[in-house]
Amino acid sequence: MTTVDSNSLRELVGLVAHDPADDSFPVNGWDAVVWVVGNATLTAHYFRTVFGMDLVAYSGPETGNRDHHGYVLTSGPVNGGVRFVITGAVDPASPLAEHHRRHGDGVADIALDVPDVDRCVAHARAAGARILQEPHDLTDEHGTVRLAAIAAYGDTRHTLVDRSHYSGPYLPGYQPRSQPAGGERVFQALDHVVGNVELGAMDQWVDFYRRVMGFTNMAEFVGEDIATEYSALMSKVVASGNHMVKFPLNEPAQGKRASQIDEFLRFYQGPGAQHLALATADILAAVDTLRAAGVEFLATPDSYYDDPELRARIGHVRVPVSELKARGILVDRDEDGYLLQIFTRPFGDRPTVFFELIERHGSAGFGKGNFRALFEAIEREQALRGNL
Repeated sequence: MTTVDSNSLRELVGLVAHDPADDSFPVNGWDAVVWVVGNATLTAHYFRTVFGMDLVAYSGPETGNRDHHGYVLTSGPVNGGVRFVITGAVDPASPLAEHHRRHGDGVADIALDVPDVDRCVAHARAAGARILQEPHDLTDEHGTVRLAAIAAYGDTRHTLVDRSHYSGPYLPGYQPRSQPAGGERVFQALDHVVGNVELGAMDQWVDFYRRVMGFTNMAEFVGEDIATEYSALMSKVVASGNHMVKFPLNEPAQGKRASQIDEFLRFYQGPGAQHLALATADILAAVDTLRAAGVEFLATPDSYYDDPELRARIGHVRVPVSELKARGILVDRDEDGYLLQIFTRPFGDRPTVFFELIERHGSAGFGKGNFRALFEAIEREQALRGNL
């Protein structure tokens, strides 16, 4: 499997030049995606053996944490790679148990790496954000981490993390646990995290990220761009200054039947993170590896690849279209380049969270030309579940 260095991340996730000196809420990038699941031990094993992530730290009853298990897994380079923290309740009275009862397996915290926690919180408070945790320090023999947390949509939060004075594997309370990937590494970075919100709430959250974090509008998809015969949704994308952190935000729109957003909101019981786009340097190898391990992807009809309009639009890509067709990989092109993408079926028991694999070649887009094909594929899955 292809590996990348930190410099290659610029192309991998579409970074742009940005001077953070004047940012009132400076963001370096992602710190961690914190999951709450029903079985953290098996889920961590799944990500290690199927997605090729390294287990680097652990917290649980054996380390003095009697509330929950926490497994820290990484993929990609040290600076700019991905950190998943998989948590699950041990104590039946743990807040994590209630979170899982309500939402099922999902993302509770999209933590952000910031250079100045206090500055970010002061700005967020002045901009009307709800502060869940005031700035505070956690310290152990590896140094000190500065943390705070603000509320986002639904029960999702953003923990703000400054670990510039910390050398430990994750946070105080976690002990090093070295278990290299049990399978081939299939992704090297996190491209974006998509949030689903209620009807009428999308613009509120776009404004939140612009007002509180200083993010900019990167894209907007409405009307026929993002509708099928049966259902529709609306989507806007906000991003940090350098585009390291990108948040597409979706809300349902009026349609003949329930959209994928309606289904998510029903089964997640509220707004939440719908899917994570994992950036890979070789999407063909990643799909082959994951499919061999039993991961299921949304099916794309052969007619998608045989459409002469598609072939004329995408032009030359790095592999023959026949190779993409054999794997069900979608392709889209814009004025800056092209991208390859594919989507998994839902990750857990509920039809909520899933993954996207994305390989960028200059394009900073999100596959606008594929929306109809993607949504029709999702609708076929909804129909099988009886939720369309």
